[in-house]
Amino acid sequence: MFLYHLTLQRASSIYTCIHGNFAGTKQQEVVVSRGKILEILRIDQNTGKVIQLFSTEVFGTIRSLIPFRLTGGSKDYIVVGSDSGKITILEYNPQKNIFDRVHMETFGKSGCRRIVPGQYLAVDPKGRAVMIAAIEKQKLVYIMNRDDQARLTISSPLEAHKANTIVFDCCGVDVGFENPTFACLELDYEEADGDPTGEAAQMAQQTLTYYELDLGLNHVVRKYSEPLEDHANMLISVPGGNEGPSGVLICSENYITYKNFGDQPDIRCPIPRRRNDLDDHERGMLFVCTATHKTKSMFFFLAQTEQGDVFKITLEVDEDSVTEIKLKYFDTAPVCSSFVVLKTGFLFLASEFGNHYLYQIAHLGEDDDEPEFSSAMPLDEGETFFFQPRPLKNLVLVDEMESLAPILHCNITDLANEDTPQLYSVCGRGPRSTLRVLRHGLEVSEMAVSDLPGSPNAVWTVRKSIHEEYDSYIIVSFVNATLVLSIGETVEEVTDSGFLGTTPTLSCSSIGNDALLQIYPDGIRHIRSDRRINEWKTPGKKYIVKCAVNQRQVVIALTGGELVYFEMDQTGQLNEYTERKDMNSEVICMALPRVPPGEQRARFLAVGLADETVRIISLDTSDCLSPLSTQALPARPESLCIVEMGQQEEGGTNSSTMFLNIGLSIGVLTRTVMDTVTGELSDTRTRYLGTRAVKLFRIPVHGVDAVLAISSRTWLSYFYQSRFHLSPLSYDTLEYACGFSSEQCTQGVVAISTNTLRILALEKLGAVFNQVTMPLKYTPRKFVIDEESSNMILIETDHNTFTENSKNQRKQQIAEEMVETADDESKMEAAKLAEQFLSEDLPEEIFSSPKAGNGMWASQIRILSPIKQETLEIIKFEQNEAAFSVCICQFNNSPVPGLTYVVIGTSRDLSLAPRQCSGGFLYTYRLVDDGSHMELVHKTPVDDVPTALCPFQGRLLVGVGKLLRIYDLGKKKLLRKCENKHIPNLIVGIKCSGNRILASDNQESIHFVKYKAGENSLVAFADDTFPRWVTQATMLDYYTAAVGDKFGNLAVLRLPQDSKDNVEDDPTGNKAIWDRGLLNGASQKLDMINMFHIGESLTYLELATLIPGGNEALVYTTLSGTIGMFVPFTSREDIDFFQHLEMHMRNEAPPLCGRDHLSYRSSYIPVKATIDGDLCEQYNSLEPSKRKAIADELDRSPSEVSKKLEDMRTTYAF
Repeated sequence: MFLYHLTLQRASSIYTCIHGNFAGTKQQEVVVSRGKILEILRIDQNTGKVIQLFSTEVFGTIRSLIPFRLTGGSKDYIVVGSDSGKITILEYNPQKNIFDRVHMETFGKSGCRRIVPGQYLAVDPKGRAVMIAAIEKQKLVYIMNRDDQARLTISSPLEAHKANTIVFDCCGVDVGFENPTFACLELDYEEADGDPTGEAAQMAQQTLTYYELDLGLNHVVRKYSEPLEDHANMLISVPGGNEGPSGVLICSENYITYKNFGDQPDIRCPIPRRRNDLDDHERGMLFVCTATHKTKSMFFFLAQTEQGDVFKITLEVDEDSVTEIKLKYFDTAPVCSSFVVLKTGFLFLASEFGNHYLYQIAHLGEDDDEPEFSSAMPLDEGETFFFQPRPLKNLVLVDEMESLAPILHCNITDLANEDTPQLYSVCGRGPRSTLRVLRHGLEVSEMAVSDLPGSPNAVWTVRKSIHEEYDSYIIVSFVNATLVLSIGETVEEVTDSGFLGTTPTLSCSSIGNDALLQIYPDGIRHIRSDRRINEWKTPGKKYIVKCAVNQRQVVIALTGGELVYFEMDQTGQLNEYTERKDMNSEVICMALPRVPPGEQRARFLAVGLADETVRIISLDTSDCLSPLSTQALPARPESLCIVEMGQQEEGGTNSSTMFLNIGLSIGVLTRTVMDTVTGELSDTRTRYLGTRAVKLFRIPVHGVDAVLAISSRTWLSYFYQSRFHLSPLSYDTLEYACGFSSEQCTQGVVAISTNTLRILALEKLGAVFNQVTMPLKYTPRKFVIDEESSNMILIETDHNTFTENSKNQRKQQIAEEMVETADDESKMEAAKLAEQFLSEDLPEEIFSSPKAGNGMWASQIRILSPIKQETLEIIKFEQNEAAFSVCICQFNNSPVPGLTYVVIGTSRDLSLAPRQCSGGFLYTYRLVDDGSHMELVHKTPVDDVPTALCPFQGRLLVGVGKLLRIYDLGKKKLLRKCENKHIPNLIVGIKCSGNRILASDNQESIHFVKYKAGENSLVAFADDTFPRWVTQATMLDYYTAAVGDKFGNLAVLRLPQDSKDNVEDDPTGNKAIWDRGLLNGASQKLDMINMFHIGESLTYLELATLIPGGNEALVYTTLSGTIGMFVPFTSREDIDFFQHLEMHMRNEAPPLCGRDHLSYRSSYIPVKATIDGDLCEQYNSLEPSKRKAIADELDRSPSEVSKKLEDMRTTYAF
């Protein structure tokens, strides 16, 4: 079996973000790393929206990113530290909208290793050198310069190694134009390594070490090293030279310290803590990320604590020496992995979990009443300052980037009866957790909705002149009238526009430079800019049935299939062509392309006829109205649209292609390439859109043409980031649409739906799913869906967290202490403060939940309706009881047959390291009130954590620690019927098919177990030869299982052909089952038939159908928010084709950061029988010459290769 891997939704978590002038313009961009994806974002200064410019998969792990600018340069480069064993320097090319690799230097082995550099990057602030460091021992410095053609050059690496040394962070020290200097936080473990007593390890001190690059001697020296009092985690470089005092800020536990060379004394300031915090006071406080903002006159730092509080840090400087550090509480935001401050006053915050945010810095917090803390304030050692957190004051939320990371569990099903399945996924951590319902389609923003009199049948927008930026009129056609609305501050009806209002309209458009055109059944009305009106009336009893218009040409079809052609001359007059063309069949639809720039006319007309053909007719003066080509269709054409697509959005170099889009009466959209010289049609692709006939409309999207296709669902066909997309709109059914532009909505769509006029905006192009979000209280672990009621039973569990009751008790205790510790005079005031403290309720999704300490658990069960987005019931557990597993089952011996039970597995007092607990319980609930509530039947004590549950032949399979048991329903508790003790460590998942059970062990892969009813025994008859740390496993059929592990590998394992499941567990016949050792495991071993490294821990793995009528695919989700799938090949020919394409792509388009594609996909185990569709799909973004060369090698044309790639995706998904 060969599999094809495709990513449906790329990772949405952000690990690192940097900012700079990467495009070479004055505007700053943000470059973000999403693990194995590099992406560049631009922030629109007018709207405050985050726009994705380009995103690419690097087929490697991005470990670190830093911007770099040569002295005197205006453009920033991107330095990437990855797992390729190479330092990579990239440049963003805005013309081609790609990352160009400028330099790539090899220095070590590939993979994320302790002593191979890549984990840390630091640059000299003056742009002369870059340091790349490993976690241990190795540090390399590269000198950067430019050659005589101003191109970036890179030197050979200079070593700054030190053995037995662990590095925690490094940064470039701003020393002006003296020798470049780098500061490192280091810890020497040589003594600790040689001391068996462990005393040296306790005494080990971190040091701050300076490395100087001597530009004269061209080598790196350890200039200076000093031990640190506190254990530090981060360094911040302080501006130097003419801009500041230079030196570094050291962020350590509970303190921030300023250090510099020379006479500068150390300045140390405690990190402020929240007043009356519920957290454990013994717990230290760290800064987790920082950002520096620097202008010519001032600089400041923003630093965020692990609770999410952001502080503004400034330094008081007196004659080049720092006298004090000042900290001021700025605001509180979700805890982030990285943030940056842009020159335009935006703060981009990449959250650790959940959505990412863009804030506008409204105030710098200088003249408010917030207290400012200083290192000069006298405090005893170990004491700190206190502040009161509050809602946002200095920051204003401007935009939000949706992020699924981490997806913890998922289910693909159609609960909403929409034909297309929805993905129900639970995401996030702690109070910022969410349930998200994902639907395939583009999100639509509804700008305005207004009712119309009667039933409209068409709508258009027109501009009075081509020089106008926005549309002037909206024209709505009814069965017997036409309504004209003017667009301004408001939309109002007008009667003096020149349009005829007493007749239905077939088409309205701008024509020429400043004229308008109305086509109605009895004629054509040409409205000139000076209000002169020219009319052309239909001859005799004929009337116009169809028409096609562009800027300079008009074609109409009269009854009987006669075509009349008009063209505009230099004076702006419409002239009829002398001949007319009889089509010998009824004309159903027509389309004209836009007039190409610099030309007088479009050369072709497409006509759809009732005889199920589309004809291409020439409009060239030499052979006007003569037929050029014909395409036969499987059904009547309903609508035609000719658009040019394929050019890059920002005037790039890619040549565009002309496409003829045909909407058929059977709900199918056909897209055909049209030769711009001969009019020949080729490379036809079809997609089924819906049950109604397809109507097509050309609309502008992001400045280029796109096609809106309306069937029973509305779809948008558009070209975005070097790829064609055909996505449904997640919106009501529309009937007619047209592009719309006004001051409030520069690029929107005006559409008709029943008897309403709607103005819509399409913003999130390129998105695969749109999301409906429902907040949760604790981290969601697992959920099950009751098929009868479509309700969801969800378990939420958090470690290191108080339950509501414990939290209230803790608050009450602190309030009582506040009153008790106050002296007699301030008792009244303390009582008021205590009351105020008890009444304040800061939302935990922003201010984070208090940390209760290790071994403290909070948990609850939630029953909710995902369709109505409402919680039906919540059942809370006591403090330190945590739910870990859930399943729905029906018991054969239930007192009432057919009753549905929910079983929840919980543990008491669980500690994670070492793993131990005081016991567990199986709660058995009965679903009542149509699945909206649960009644407790009984609870069954067990001696370990019940980590996995699965219904099995009217009974219940339970994984209790490493024991696999079968339970049946009893009156007082569940009754244990059978047990297997042969699974080595901890059961993390159970699946079953017939009598076969698939049990997953958290370290030892999967075990096939057979239930022997006659002997009432569970026998493990096959297991794996490879120790896999399983996170998810599922059965593909009776003999085959797919396994995902925590290191990001997916394997498909199959039982050997000669395997038997009726093996004797105890061939001696002594029934001494429990005496047999675990050493050799089961007697039969599984064969590995597929292997692939995804690169992210899998959290969900199931067979599912993603599109109506589609085939089943193996769908997975990951911790980083990726959704992907594996699909099987159905023919040997396809396997050969894609194997060769993948091989050519590895050679022609090697990964950006230098990691070898084959070795990346084989990171742990060699890749086997799996083809990487993500690499193959990069074929469409190659240069045309490379595409042609690869296609020739495959004996295909480039369009055939593209079609094959598209078909592979659309057969199974979107």
